[in-house]
Amino acid sequence: MLQPETSKSVDAGMSASEAERAHWLLMYEQMLTIRLFEEHVNQLYLTARMPGLAHLYIGEEAVAVGVCQALRRDDYITSTHRGHGHCLAKGASVDRMFAELLGKDAGYCHGKGGSMHIADQDTGNLGANAIVGGSAGIATGSAMSSKMQGSDQVSVCFFGDGALGQGLLYEVMNMASLWKLPVIYVCENNLYNEYTHYSETTAGEMSTRAKAFGILTEHVDGQDVRLVYETTKRLVERARRGEGPAFLLCDTYRYHGHHVGDIQRAYYRSKEEEERWKSDRDPLKLLASWLSEQGIADSQTFEVIERRVRTEVEAGEQFALNAPYPDASEVSKDVYA
Repeated sequence: MLQPETSKSVDAGMSASEAERAHWLLMYEQMLTIRLFEEHVNQLYLTARMPGLAHLYIGEEAVAVGVCQALRRDDYITSTHRGHGHCLAKGASVDRMFAELLGKDAGYCHGKGGSMHIADQDTGNLGANAIVGGSAGIATGSAMSSKMQGSDQVSVCFFGDGALGQGLLYEVMNMASLWKLPVIYVCENNLYNEYTHYSETTAGEMSTRAKAFGILTEHVDGQDVRLVYETTKRLVERARRGEGPAFLLCDTYRYHGHHVGDIQRAYYRSKEEEERWKSDRDPLKLLASWLSEQGIADSQTFEVIERRVRTEVEAGEQFALNAPYPDASEVSKDVYA
């Protein structure tokens, strides 16, 4: 997936209007790439070609793309068990992503990380984490490292609403606030802790949790990629200036189940609710509508982008299916306890 600094469509020689057009079209393409990638992951699982489970990010694409577009390549992110979108938005390629999910040697972790433990140092991705809230210490530690080294790098910690019940998050928020660390805590509130609505597990208002530590807090519509981007950009610039951490609460929704095997969901949420989010609050539809209204794109533009993305995703999947598994002699290499 293209990053701003590598995309020919956002060349420094462009006019302001051309650069803005390329900027928003790139965001649309990134969200579509995540959407189609996840649809193919689901099919790989359903056809028994992928080992284990995956937690699909479909419906939440605007958060990952909006946040990561506000970052530089050398900024850091930490991810979650629902992390494919974060990895792709930060610059991971679909072919190596597919390879990792299929346990192939060409994957980012040579097939040993799988869906929930993908990491890529080259793009600043310090890793997905299967433990809820488990990467909060890693992100805060990387922010502390940046400050100690005198760099202006910023760290972003993605986590779901369920992580608000983890003590580690509050311990590191306390330190980040005291030491004015350049870290942004991004809470993706998709309404459910696995199969339980957050209102049954999280007391009080989510946005007040970080405020208790004196951390600047913003609450946005996580389906609006433009709003997520503009808000994150402001928070990142603030962190680069040494003004400390921030907490960004994004209201979003996962269209599929907690994981690919969670198919019958009627016992904890209704079909009507799912369809309402898909029809009224879909991040791709919202951005496409705005792009059309602004005269930035038309139906032909979207068709060209979709053909390009489908070709990339299909080629990436085929690459992974054909790729070899790691040699058996590597079973203990790069594995730590």
